[in-house]
Amino acid sequence: MPHHGNEEEHNSSAGQQHERESREDERQENEPQKPVIHDNRKVDPKTGQARHPDQEHAPAGNTGSGDALSQAEDILNSVEVPAEESVAQGVGAEEAEELRNDLRRLQAEYVNYRKRVERDRAVAGEMAVIGVLNSLLPVLDDVDAARQHGDLADGPFAAIAAKLESALKTYGLVRIDETGVEFDPTIHEALIQQPGQDVEIDTVSQVLRSGYKSGERVLRAAQVIVAVPA
Repeated sequence: MPHHGNEEEHNSSAGQQHERESREDERQENEPQKPVIHDNRKVDPKTGQARHPDQEHAPAGNTGSGDALSQAEDILNSVEVPAEESVAQGVGAEEAEELRNDLRRLQAEYVNYRKRVERDRAVAGEMAVIGVLNSLLPVLDDVDAARQHGDLADGPFAAIAAKLESALKTYGLVRIDETGVEFDPTIHEALIQQPGQDVEIDTVSQVLRSGYKSGERVLRAAQVIVAVPA
């Protein structure tokens, strides 16, 4: 076959390209390798935030699992305040002390946050119980009315009513139905006032409708007749 001039040019270009690649490989081999530095400090010297190796290398799919509050607690419990001799090279004593103070402030903020969360949970639980108790007050009024009419003297319904009242007491429900006690506007609602004999102060003489309270919270004031000094 005849030889064409463009084939010779192609071979020459390929040779030059190969020569350049060889020189580049030789230059890279002769260059000194740069050292790889791993920063294993537990506290970031720039931000003062605590580091957690397990959290940094954790799979992305596990970041949203579990209780966030418990995860934060585990992180803080696993971090130790670095001593002066264990601080990374280049960090002075003043900067190390500042990092320790930052970590102490972070721990204090976490403790306050946890207390606030626990208090909010307790209040939410108390309000849920109070909501249920308030919804059952009309039922207790019907039970009282039936008892006054003699319908709950005995029988299965009397046993059910007694069990209901006993169960509500375990949740802190207290009945306000005492007579002969001093009138207290915080737990009594006076519907009628009438002169009383041998009374020196306003006294509850009769309870028209029982009141209820849960702990120190009054759910409903008792409606009463008040005997006043003549």
